[in-house]
Parts: sequence; structure tokens; C-alpha cells
Amino acid sequence: MTRERRARILATLGPASSTPDEIRALVDAGANVFRLNFSHGTHEDHAERYRIIRQIEQDIGRPIGILMDLQGPKLRVGKMANGMVILQAGQPFRLDLDAAEGDDRRAHLPHPEIFAALEDGTDLLLDDGKLRLRVDQHGPDFAETTVMVGGPLSDRKGVNVPGVILPISPLTAKDRDDLAFGLSLGVDWVALSFVQRPEDITEARQLIGDQAWIMAKLEKPAAIEHLDGIIEQADGIMVARGDLGVELPPQRVPVLQQRIVRHARAAGKPVVVATQMLESMITSPVPTRAEASDVATAVYSGADAVMLSAESASGQYPLEAVTIMNNIIREVESDPSWRDNLDATHSQAESNIPDAICCALRRVAGLLQPAATVAYTASGFSALRASRERPTTPILALTPEQRTARRLALVWGVRPVHFPEQLQESSEMIACATQAACTAGLAQPGDTLIVIAGLPFGRSGSTNLLHISQVPETQKAC
Repeated sequence: MTRERRARILATLGPASSTPDEIRALVDAGANVFRLNFSHGTHEDHAERYRIIRQIEQDIGRPIGILMDLQGPKLRVGKMANGMVILQAGQPFRLDLDAAEGDDRRAHLPHPEIFAALEDGTDLLLDDGKLRLRVDQHGPDFAETTVMVGGPLSDRKGVNVPGVILPISPLTAKDRDDLAFGLSLGVDWVALSFVQRPEDITEARQLIGDQAWIMAKLEKPAAIEHLDGIIEQADGIMVARGDLGVELPPQRVPVLQQRIVRHARAAGKPVVVATQMLESMITSPVPTRAEASDVATAVYSGADAVMLSAESASGQYPLEAVTIMNNIIREVESDPSWRDNLDATHSQAESNIPDAICCALRRVAGLLQPAATVAYTASGFSALRASRERPTTPILALTPEQRTARRLALVWGVRPVHFPEQLQESSEMIACATQAACTAGLAQPGDTLIVIAGLPFGRSGSTNLLHISQVPETQKAC
């Protein structure tokens, strides 16, 4: 029988992975969802990659998810005289709204919202944390600082303000334009950068509606203070470790990663671990042992998906990166302690009918060891709640909605199938579930299946039925 890989792979497309043959190779190697990074490339680039993915999806007959990643606000200093200056530790340094080129005494910071949020003693990080300034005095249009950690400062380097909630929308004018374009294409997920508060998700939801699911990228320490509220408002969570690591001490990032994964799992929201997972494979055909362990740690913790960024988008070995990530996941999921760890970190179900059904599903699956669980779902809710339980069986999600099938491609343990027929009777449901499980290679005659659904059919969030059946010995689809 086909052994299902439960954790999913999210691969970023870019110059190294843009042709039909290259993208098809990544699918064959194990990529389930593709990321279109709108920080780079043109709309035409992304439209062509989108077209290729959908053609491959049609060729292989399996849903492929597409996630658009919005750039978000980019806080940067202005231009520097001669392109670069050197700041010395202990020297004074001024940031202000004057658009003149900077020097070793001052620099242009065209973000009045930063000055409005500052307090004396606040740290400012420049160039991904390589330089650190301490704010000594500030006003609405300036900040007098002392250089705590010096070094070279060149044009347009980024600025981070750790520990401060900035009064900035996560959606810039560019993001809104990109979002409208991505939604017109039909993307399945929208990754929202610079999320600080639950209200940021609400703002994006007003624009996106039900056209796509929203993934909140947790890259600001301020977001951790509102973690549960953000998880509640979002459809999925991304642990953006690169940006978190700029504003936090590196030793805190692994702890927060585990916390975020645990809270997202408890809420039944898909969670992706991202950034620098196989970083060395940008230029090397094999990862470091530490990187392999990093991917394994995310899989052991029960993350829904692990992500490749530059490794697959612009690196020299995109196919090898996906292949190795696939192999690491399979190796971890063959370890008996992987299941023990999932069970040990499983959180209590909520007191409602859908969770009661899915909690029973987990218990029944553990006792009977069925071949598969079949979840009928229009909105994706039943499949998400089933996945939350991390059952021992693969979850075959049958949905009449193509967009739901594509969104579920990111979810742990779920194999989505677009099933356009509208069912009316439970007997039809059981027969179709049996046929689908056999056709998918998950079951054969005599096997046991668990079927969950909501009655009446088509009502979102109404999971209220669990049925145990056996595949007939005469099943023709097997």
C-alpha cells in the first residue's frame, strides 16, 4: 500500500525553478504547495508560474496549493554618501526625516511612524541586526542615538524596532496591488507579513473575504504577545524564523518555534516552519547535519509543513533540496518515537460536537488501525479538525470545492480529492468513500475505513457523523 507522508513541503519558486520541467520535477520529488514570493519578480513572472502549476495539477490529477507571500512594510534607511559609511561603537548618530544623503553622523529614516513609537532607551537594529543603536532622545521627526554595535552601513539597509508595536498596516500600497492580482489569479493562501496584532488579520480579511485562506507570518516579537488572538483570526500560521531571529536572541527562537507550533496545533490551524531550513543547499548538493536535524525537529513537533525559500527559488540545487527534505520527513515518520511525541504533545479537544467526533476518530483509529479516514468536507472544516487529532491513518478529504482541495494540500496528513458529485444520502457517502479510498491506493478489499462527515451535507462546521465500514471483498475500484 502507498505509505502517506504526513508533513507537507512548501517550496518557493523563483529563477531556479520556473520552467514546466523544473516545477514538475519538484512536484515529483515531493512538493505539495508552491510559494510565490511577491518581494521579488513581476506579475508576469508569477502569472506564468501559476499557469504552469495549474497545468501540472491537471496532468497529475492531484490538487496543488499555491501560496502568495506579500512583501509587507520594509523599513529602511535612505542613501548614504559614497554608498557606505562606517559607524564606530560609542559614537552619537542621528536619524531624521531629512532626505539628504547620510554620513557617519546621521542618516535619513523616512518613517515618521517609527519616531512616533520610540521611547528613550529603545534599541534600533540596522542591517538584519548587525548594527545596534540605543535611542537617547527622540521627537516626531528625529532620534538621537548612541552606536552600541558598530560596522558598515550602506544604502537602504533595513531597520528593526524590537519590542515595539509600530502603528503600521501590514498592507502597503504595493501589497494591495499584489493582493488584487494574486486573488484574480486564484491563489489558495495569502501569507501576510508584518503581523503584530489580531486586528492586522481582520484588516486583510476585509479585502480577501473567502477568496483565499490567510496565513499569518509571525516575524515580529510583538506578535508573540498576541499569539492566541492572531491564531484565532488567521487560517494558518508561519513561523518566520529569519525575521524573528533579527529582533530576538537566537536562543529564544527554537523555544518560540515550539510554542507557536503547539498553540497552532491546539487550535487546529495549519502551521508552517520556515526560513533557513536547508540554507547551505543554496550552494551545496547536501545539507549540513544540523540542518537535517532542524527539519526533523519541526516534523517531530507535528508541524503541518516545512518550507524551502532560496534553496528552491534561486539556489543551485532546488530538486535536491526538495528530495532531501522529503527523505528527512519520511525517515522521521518511520521512527516509532515520532508517533509517541505526537501523542505526548496532543492537546485536549474542545467541548463541541465536531471535536467530539474527531476525538473519537483518533481513539478508534488507534484501536482498529483502519486503512484510512475519509472526511467529507465542503469548507475544509472536517478535514482540519480531523488533522488536528493527528490520527494514525491518512485522511482522505473528499470535497466538491476545487479551491478547498487546493487549500488542504498544505494540511498535515490530508490527501485532498476534488469530488464534484453532490451527495444526498449517507449510503451514497459510504459507497463513494470506499471507492475513493481504493482508487487512491489507501485501501483494498477487507480493509476497515473510518468515515466522518456533517449532516446535512454542505453545511460548514457541522461535523456530526462517524461511521466505521469495511471495504467489500468485491469492491471493483480496488
